[in-house]
Amino acid sequence: MTHHTSNDPIDRDNLSPRFWETKPMKQLSRPEWEALCDGCGKCCLNKLEDEDTGEVALTRVACRLLDDATCLCSKYETRHQYVPECITLDAATIQKHMYWLPQTCAYRLVYEGRPLYDWHPLLSGDPETVHRAGVSVRGMTYSEYEIADDDWEDHIIEEPT
Repeated sequence: MTHHTSNDPIDRDNLSPRFWETKPMKQLSRPEWEALCDGCGKCCLNKLEDEDTGEVALTRVACRLLDDATCLCSKYETRHQYVPECITLDAATIQKHMYWLPQTCAYRLVYEGRPLYDWHPLLSGDPETVHRAGVSVRGMTYSEYEIADDDWEDHIIEEPT
């Protein structure tokens, strides 16, 4: 049974069991697509890309809309009004974004044909397991309003895995 809390706006009820293993990504419904998100918050961290190597580094400097306590976007449905450059990840765009998606990201795992981690809420039934597993960025971010762009390099971190 899914534990749906006010801190977890993703409705994982009424979804086919293990739908991500039986349906191609392009055939997922919007609720199924949204349910794949594990709520780690890593995709909302600002990244630095080395122009020479293309290597991407995570920083603890987060999008202004990331709620550090929940690791969720505080304005998800209207985020493009506040952050026009926020990407829309879907089956048509995932390949273009693979180079920066977190290693533990369910979208990456499903795209690559790999299994979800046992802490994923779709398997555990609890949206808190991603945080208990130490995979999320809960409690470790700064808002981009707090850190000058020139200082982001001072806040490079390793991906929590």
